[in-house]
Amino acid sequence: MNDTDELLAGVLAGDLGPRPADLMATSVFWLHHGTRLAGGNTTYLNQYVLVRQGGSFGACAFEAGEVDAAICRDASGAPLDTLLREAPRPLRIAALDAYLSAVRPHREAAGAEPVTLPAGTPETRALARDAAIAGLLDIEAGAKVGLIGVVNPLVAAIRERGGDPLLCDFNLRTTQWGDPVTDDMHEVLDTADAVVATGMTLSNGSFDTVLARCREREVPLVVYAQTGSAVARAFLGAGVTALSAEPFPFSQFSADATTLYRYRAVAAA
Repeated sequence: MNDTDELLAGVLAGDLGPRPADLMATSVFWLHHGTRLAGGNTTYLNQYVLVRQGGSFGACAFEAGEVDAAICRDASGAPLDTLLREAPRPLRIAALDAYLSAVRPHREAAGAEPVTLPAGTPETRALARDAAIAGLLDIEAGAKVGLIGVVNPLVAAIRERGGDPLLCDFNLRTTQWGDPVTDDMHEVLDTADAVVATGMTLSNGSFDTVLARCREREVPLVVYAQTGSAVARAFLGAGVTALSAEPFPFSQFSADATTLYRYRAVAAA
């Protein structure tokens, strides 16, 4: 699989499972929430659009103003292929994620390593989640680790594994420790020894660029995804070397134990 356009074309053609024209988006919904972790100085503001198709959910985060809540009324009950062809990009990614999650649920996928995030406070759960993500990095001490999509606990987790974070985010200028954050991902992609990217890159259209550059430079690419976790999984072994997939409902919406799924390209081969 070369890029997301090729993946989408294969799904629409019925090459990966049932034809989307025969399926329906049972429910489309929209979430907007904010989080500030204890001890931090950053309030994370996130918007998601989600699609339920059968027994699976697909999700995509988006920037403020890209999608209006009225989309839930207009898209719920629509044929899945209509959303995949005509919807705004965040809804297309969510629909694609729902389709791929239905065809191959994470809980049933060969090569998926379930990781239980413990019950507890947002801080406890965020630290466990980001340690699980950083655990997918196979790096030497001092390696430059590009982080596309910055959350403070993950920066700390990368440092604990001996990595030197190179940080990129469109909405954040510094970490809670004062580390500079660039908004130019090419500064990071051209120099990093390994790259960790959020699923948000699927939403803003930068995923294919990140994927292609990591292939060109032959550097590992780890994706941590709430957005498009099943979409990113389609590129394991084809540029993506490891994946932390967190299907809906996400860890921040529960204080109980929840599960994320880790994949490595070797295990998925």
